[in-house]
Amino acid sequence: MRQARFLAPWKKDDPVGKPALYHCVSRVVDRQLVLKRPEREQFVKLMRLYERFCGVRIRSHCVMSNHFHLFVEVPPRPEATMSDEELLRHLGMLYSDLQVAEVRHQLAIRRKAGDDEGAERFKQEKYLYRMWDLSQFMKVLKQRFTQWFNKRHARKGTLWEDRFKSVLVEDGYTARVISAYIDLNPVRAGIVEEPARYRWSSYGAAVAGDRQAREGITRTMREHEEESTGVTAPADWRRVSGMYRALLLKDGEERFAHNAKTLRTERVKRGMSKAAVERERKRGAHLSRAQLLRVKVRHFVDGLVLGSRSFVEGVFDQKKDRFGPKRKNGSRKIRGTRENRIWSMRDLGKVSSSG
Repeated sequence: MRQARFLAPWKKDDPVGKPALYHCVSRVVDRQLVLKRPEREQFVKLMRLYERFCGVRIRSHCVMSNHFHLFVEVPPRPEATMSDEELLRHLGMLYSDLQVAEVRHQLAIRRKAGDDEGAERFKQEKYLYRMWDLSQFMKVLKQRFTQWFNKRHARKGTLWEDRFKSVLVEDGYTARVISAYIDLNPVRAGIVEEPARYRWSSYGAAVAGDRQAREGITRTMREHEEESTGVTAPADWRRVSGMYRALLLKDGEERFAHNAKTLRTERVKRGMSKAAVERERKRGAHLSRAQLLRVKVRHFVDGLVLGSRSFVEGVFDQKKDRFGPKRKNGSRKIRGTRENRIWSMRDLGKVSSSG
């Protein structure tokens, strides 16, 4: 039996209503390269639709040819339930007028009979359970895209490889590292040298003027500024985009190292050429003061929880029952890097990197 997904312990009972942040990844079965231009366009379209319906926020996204990355903010479930009219307007995003009318009819029957408890139960069991919930958002998004994909390609069966993977991420510094990592996927894959040229990513969409993509990146960058300075900066995209681009330039630059066996200099990290990065810097991109993460990719996908040491320990303290009695603490240093600001809940050792 599969273990329940690891979720933020404060999702429901945190008194200040702290949202939870997750880096989610899902891959096409057998890693087939089937997500072409039309498929990526449709995926982003459905992503935005179900983002609104489920009440979550997409901070960053990138849709590749055989997998996708989403950085999802999940707010706590509101204490007050939706009114009947609010729910009916909400259902109008997904359902036809005829279907919405049927829901209205079912609610009216219960209200007229004085069965308010039954009406509320009907709303919860049929619709509200899908909102403000990471697993439900990912489930409905993947299912609806699979239905569209199968119809388009006259196929049957599953499209996605097993369940999606998710890592709980701390806001602030760790969140901005994850966001940049997601937007640099097409660069690391050698698809583009310039991340702004990949339209199916949050940065590419933001540069093209997409309001939602800009808002997601801005939220992440402002949280980091507030963490670092204690001051909430204005939500100015021009200023934020310059800061974010500096991160992408530094972390996205290709790297070379001397191979002692072959006595040759070999590329160890694919990315933007040094010349291209220098050109961008001269055009006004200013590097962030923070040292960026040099990390093996697997921690971003399988690390379970990512953040400062105190953040990881805090989550572990509230979720000890999920671990064996020999586990005394939660934080594990990410080996193979000099990074000391981000810790993982899993010790994954040194592993090869892949997006």
